[in-house]
Amino acid sequence: MHLIFYSPNEWDTWGLGRRPLIPEGMPVLIDEDLVLEDAGKLRPAAVANWWFRELPISGAPAVRTWKAYAQAVRSWLEFLDERGVDPFGERDEIRAALSSFSEHRFAGPLESRWDEGTWNLNINTVARFYEWAVDHGHCPVQPFTYAIVRRYTDAGAQQTRRNTATLRQAKPHARVKYLEADFSRMFVRALAGLRPDGEPDGFRGRHLGRNAAMASFVISSGLRSQEFTHLLSYELPTLPARRSAVPIRFPLAAQITKGKKARETWTDYAALMEIRQYMDLDRAAVLAGRGYAPDAKLGGPLVVKEPDWEGGTVGGRRVSWRKLTLNERLRMVTPEGTPAIIAVQSDGTPFIDWATTFRRTSARIRRVFEPRFPTVTPHVLRHTFAMATLEKLVKGHYARAAALVSDADEDAALALYLTKQDPLLVLRDLLGHTSVTTTEMYLARLDVHRIYRDVYREAGRHSGAATAEATAEFDDNEDGDGSW
Repeated sequence: MHLIFYSPNEWDTWGLGRRPLIPEGMPVLIDEDLVLEDAGKLRPAAVANWWFRELPISGAPAVRTWKAYAQAVRSWLEFLDERGVDPFGERDEIRAALSSFSEHRFAGPLESRWDEGTWNLNINTVARFYEWAVDHGHCPVQPFTYAIVRRYTDAGAQQTRRNTATLRQAKPHARVKYLEADFSRMFVRALAGLRPDGEPDGFRGRHLGRNAAMASFVISSGLRSQEFTHLLSYELPTLPARRSAVPIRFPLAAQITKGKKARETWTDYAALMEIRQYMDLDRAAVLAGRGYAPDAKLGGPLVVKEPDWEGGTVGGRRVSWRKLTLNERLRMVTPEGTPAIIAVQSDGTPFIDWATTFRRTSARIRRVFEPRFPTVTPHVLRHTFAMATLEKLVKGHYARAAALVSDADEDAALALYLTKQDPLLVLRDLLGHTSVTTTEMYLARLDVHRIYRDVYREAGRHSGAATAEATAEFDDNEDGDGSW
């Protein structure tokens, strides 16, 4: 079974009356014989394709989610096909196949095994597919069984369904990783070819300035991989005339964010200056004398004229950067004939493989400097931003900086926001979460206790009265009988 991802390029040569309504990047499953139905009945792969088509309006608008769902369904359908089981047949037979699938994924060939988390993600996706298939008449009955369980939250006891085919997992104190300040500095310096102490380490990698500048920018802004990879040079905030501890506002277009929800985050002066220095020096040197022609698979080049911070003219029509898709951003060509994307490779084309760069740098740090250093992914830097920002908010760093801003300054509005809003609400807006509950659940997976513990310790260190009062609580024997 083949898994491809739809592209509308050259659709007008397909002999169709109009452009297909399939979203770009939509996964498509095709059987080996390229047949979609038998005797007028849709094959399982074709049924799955209909489900994929409805994902954008069923709570799954992200292209990455489509890909993950398609891979899960494909794995299940291929397993059933190899064993001659109809995915929409008798419930008992499908459940027997599910048991066999479990054995295959946990005790089968080594290359086929999954851990508990991967199993749960995939099997819940397959269950969601079956729910849709039953509702649309493709399957007579749901093969999965659900149990009603009670979970306790801050809002009290909540009843919810649990797929009994999923496995219960231990809940570690912190599930997601982030970089502490010292590891964060170490990572950025390693990307720049420096030792942890800031001295050159003899590393001869390429694009050191680009890699270090982008990592610093992500750590200061919390951008997701998709967001900073497809960011146009025109969308960078303007560097303020003077350095300030108040963050710099940074709006993000809906087309590059997760779920296509426009949001506004921020960055700091040092990180913005570093990324702009990369553009003015390293990037300019790489692109000198080069012309950029996008890969034919992406489509034709989109040459922009008269660009400014909001948009430019493409094909004689004014276009807003906010409306450009990921594909269109990679095809954008500046009036100078260079990519509009910020990061470029040695050949002058856009650079998009940040995950590999970060992984290799992490491995080099472990090998040469620090064996405990974790493997850094783009999302680890987003978590690092969240923790560093929360720590500054809780400790009043931004509030103190905002207090120094006069009402006439250009960042006065942001300063007022910082002094009035609750830290969780600020972080919710920066991360682009729908509600503060999402932010609280997100932070519950990080070691936020350390932040508040350090704040309390710092407060006690500077308040002798508070320390004495707390000590007295334990020194006083109020009952006079030796008990506390």
